[in-house]
Amino acid sequence: MSDQIPNAQPQFLAVGEGEAAREIAFIVRPAQGGDDAPALVWLSGYRSDMSGTKAVELDGLAAELGLACIRLDYSGHGLSGGSFRDGTISRWLEEALAVLRHAAPARVILVGSSMGGWIALRLAQELARQGGPKLAGMVLIAPAPDFTSELIEPNLTAKERKSLAERGYFEERSQYSPEPNIYTRALIEDGRENRVLDGIIETGCPVHILQGMKDPDVPHAHAMKLVEHLPADDVVLTLVRDGDHRLSRPGDIALLVSAVKGILRSSASMEKPA
Repeated sequence: MSDQIPNAQPQFLAVGEGEAAREIAFIVRPAQGGDDAPALVWLSGYRSDMSGTKAVELDGLAAELGLACIRLDYSGHGLSGGSFRDGTISRWLEEALAVLRHAAPARVILVGSSMGGWIALRLAQELARQGGPKLAGMVLIAPAPDFTSELIEPNLTAKERKSLAERGYFEERSQYSPEPNIYTRALIEDGRENRVLDGIIETGCPVHILQGMKDPDVPHAHAMKLVEHLPADDVVLTLVRDGDHRLSRPGDIALLVSAVKGILRSSASMEKPA
C-alpha cells in the first residue's frame, strides 16, 4: 500500500526531563477527508516498531480511506532514542500519551499488537482520567495485558529468578530475532503497577480482539480472560484457528482491515444525529 508518500516522514518529540529525556520518533499521516473521522493509532508490541508489516498495512489503509494515522516507536525501539533496558510500561505509556497530545486528534481508534494491546488499555484509562482524544474504538491483536505478571512471572525458572535478583534482568531466546529478549526487574515491577486484569476495564467504546489459537507467546485463553474484564463494552473476539502470535499473513491482515472498518462503521453510526 502507499505508505511512502512525502507527508509520512518521521518527526521527533522530546519526552521526559533530565536523565529520563529521550527523543521519540513518530509519523503522522494527515487526514485527507473533510469529516471528523477518527485517526488510526498504531501501538507496537515488545521489541517491535512502526515499520512492521501490520503497522505499514494500517497506514496504507488510512491512506486509502483518507484517514489520519499516527504511529510511534517507543524509546529503545526503532528510530527512537533512549535505552531499551530502561523501558517499562509506564515509560512507554507516557510516550504514547505525549505523541497523542502532540498530534491532538479529536477521536481515535487504537490498534494495539501484543504489548501494544496493554498500552492501548492503559491509554484508555488515562484518557478517561486526564481527558484527551475521544476513543471511537479499539482493535487488539494478540493482546498481552499484564504479560509480565500473568505470563512471565509464574513461569520463571530458578536460573531466571537468580539472574533477576543478581543482575537485574534475564535473557530469553527470541523466535523473531537473533538478539535475545531482555526482561528487566524494573519492567516486571512496573508491570505490577499497571495491571488491568485486576478489575473491570471500561473503555467506553467497541473493542475487536484478534487472537491466534496457535500463538506460542500469548495463549488464546489470555484473550478470553480479557473479554471477561470488559463486561460493559461491545466486544468481538475473533479466534484464528491456525494463527500464530504475529498474525501478519495476508489472511490475518484482511481480518485486521475488516476489524478496523467495522469499528469505523459503528463509530460513524454513533456520531450521526438521531
